[in-house]
Amino acid sequence: MSAQQAAWHSKSWVAAQSVLIFCIVMLFYAQAWSEPSGLLVQTQKSNTESTLMSIQFSGLQTGWAAGSGGTMLATRDGGKTWRKVASGTSALLLSLFFADQQTGWVAGVGGVLRRTTDGGETWRRILLDTQQPLYHVSFVSPTVGWVVGGAGIILHTVDGGEHWSEQASGTTAALYAAHFLNERRGTVVGALGTVLSTDDGGLTWTPQETQGAVTLFDVAFTDSLNGWTVGNAGALFQTSDGGRHWIDRTIPCGKGCTKLTDLLKIRFTSQRSGWIVGGHGVVYQTSDAGFTWNEEKPIAPVSLFGLSFPDPTHGWAAGEQGTILHLQLGR
Repeated sequence: MSAQQAAWHSKSWVAAQSVLIFCIVMLFYAQAWSEPSGLLVQTQKSNTESTLMSIQFSGLQTGWAAGSGGTMLATRDGGKTWRKVASGTSALLLSLFFADQQTGWVAGVGGVLRRTTDGGETWRRILLDTQQPLYHVSFVSPTVGWVVGGAGIILHTVDGGEHWSEQASGTTAALYAAHFLNERRGTVVGALGTVLSTDDGGLTWTPQETQGAVTLFDVAFTDSLNGWTVGNAGALFQTSDGGRHWIDRTIPCGKGCTKLTDLLKIRFTSQRSGWIVGGHGVVYQTSDAGFTWNEEKPIAPVSLFGLSFPDPTHGWAAGEQGTILHLQLGR
């Protein structure tokens, strides 16, 4: 090979390498650009195959999860390790709530309600005069709280759950979730498009019109006026007047969509930023107070029932097959 030919081959090799490097760099940027929210998802080892229906973190280190077969899990290191805790029941646990790092409650099917005062290490049974499934438990302080469930049941306590009184909901529809802003103002949602609101601590519950008979699984308010509720088949409703009127913002089927996915849990981390998880690991995110929602790539092959954000940049989701996911924002 002549010196001229060798030089030509050398230049060709350098050019080919430059093109390859350029393609790799462009591919890297394309991948980075395809995730505008900067969502990093890390699967955590739960050591269970139980379906996890509820998860809550009281900070970046301390969290709990609950689900089928009486499963109760706890972590003290941000989910790096999860350990099983004896819940004292084999019932399906549907909702847990901690008012602080020591005091919490868990509710489930068959009227199961249990309380802890030692950070979830031990759980004491609370006797209730109902066998209805209890779908959601929520407290606004260590003493004042509500439980909602099947057949329109709403129970209220003012002594930390030692005693409960039934409130007249005016419906027999299953009630799946509640959100209380304070001891007087709250909203409950459920089957058949049911939305109930109170401004007197539940002494009276007023039905609100959602213009739909969809099943509503969760509700969240960021202040006394602005709230959202989500449900089956992509149902999403928004209010800006405290729940008196609800606007249908149901997420439409996208390209290639044959069936709208159920939306199961909604949480807001600020007035403008919020997250929704649901069936088949779907995730939606908003940064404009819920007027538009961006669909992220599915973050799991299973349905996600629990969602908790202890701060705006860290969250946890939980669902079928013992799935626990750590969500980190703003890489």
